[in-house]
Formats: sequence, C-alpha cells, structure tokens
Amino acid sequence: MQRRIHWLDDGDETLFPSPDQALTRPNGLVAIGGNLSERRLLAAYRRGIFPWFEEDQPVLWWSPDPRAILVPDAVHVGRSLRKRLRKAGFEVTLDTAFDDVITACAAPRGGETGTWITKDMHDAYCHLHDRGFAHSVEVWHHLRLVGGLYGVALGRAFFGESMFSRAPDASKVGLIHLAGQLSRWGFHVLDCQILSPHLAALGARECSRAQFLEGLDAALAYPDRQGHWRFDADFTPLPRRETPE
Repeated sequence: MQRRIHWLDDGDETLFPSPDQALTRPNGLVAIGGNLSERRLLAAYRRGIFPWFEEDQPVLWWSPDPRAILVPDAVHVGRSLRKRLRKAGFEVTLDTAFDDVITACAAPRGGETGTWITKDMHDAYCHLHDRGFAHSVEVWHHLRLVGGLYGVALGRAFFGESMFSRAPDASKVGLIHLAGQLSRWGFHVLDCQILSPHLAALGARECSRAQFLEGLDAALAYPDRQGHWRFDADFTPLPRRETPE
C-alpha cells in the first residue's frame, strides 16, 4: 500500500505524523513544509525527526530506517588516532564559536556547489544555540579553527547535525571529545542519522527506527541540559583501552 506524504502548515508547530508513517522511498521522509521555528524543531527532535533539504525546496522532515547511532561510552579510538589526540597539538572547546562552526559545515565540499545548510537553517540553529539547545565543538590548531561539529541536545540525547575538517582527523578529534564529555554526563545516545565509513570507524552502528525511538524515549525522560556547555575541568577524552585499527 502506497503511503501518502504529510504536508505541514504554520498552524500547530508541535504536530508531526508518527515516524512509522515515513516513506520507504525516499527512505525516511516523514513530512514536507512548515517552518524552522524553535518550537517546531524541538518537537521534531523529540519525535526522532530532523530537517534536511536543499535550496529552493520546502522543508523536508526525515526519520530514516535504519538509524545510525553512537553510544558515547563505546567510542573506538585506534592507536594512530590516539597518538594524534596526544601529539597533534589540537585544542578542543565547546560552545565558543557556534556561528563559525555551522558556517564551515555549510561550505561546499568535494566539488559541490550547493549546501543543505541554507540561510534559514543557519539562522534557526544559531537561535537554538542562543537558547541553549544547540551546541558546537571546536577543534583549534595554533589558534586556527581546523574542525568541528554541531548538534542539538535534549534530555540525554545528542542529535549530531554536521561536521567539518580542515586538518587530518580534526572532526574525529572533536567527536571523540564530545562523546567523552557526554558519557560523563550520562548521555545515552549520540544520533548520527545516516551511517558513513567515517562514523563507523569511531564505533557508530545502525539500529532499527523502532529501537532508536525506544531508546530516545528513555533518554528524553531526563531534564534538558540547557545552556552553554564547557568541558569538565578534569576532562580527558581518551578511553582507557585502545581499539584495533
């Protein structure tokens, strides 16, 4: 039976169809339309739904099956990456340059000319950052921003949105730091949306949409860690054991 796509309007910004009603082709498309207001974005994330669309398209809302996740305390750090963490001279910060990070993530890559991080997306997530829901990780080398990532945190779930790298392994270094701090804070899951070799190398794996939503419900039972973040004073990103390359 062919499923019908849901169109959203600017009425009740908390209303979304169930992710179970998402299309299979394209995988995970839940709804079209609406806006990127704070209320709508947070309602979407709480339902395991995120926006992704290109210039000149309406807002497209997704909940793919399977879903890629990373358990914060199960990150894989091999020998070479562990060495880079120790000796590359990176400095990693939280929430010190959100606008710079999302702007870098929006830059075209690999010969591409467009970006899915439109001006409306940029402005919407900067607003979430100002409100203490969206966060950035910055990776610096000799005071130059060489990598980073950003996403949204609700309850004990972090929804990763995008990352960038201008130096070898810089984005991996940022993600390892974030996962380590999230583990300290008792976060259950770091949502990676779609699995890639880059993420799989760090221990990300796929689970069914149903499993993801069940885990998300448990993570959202906790209060939001709202506000601008900083690493704990005694934080160290390295797990006790290294994993095979």
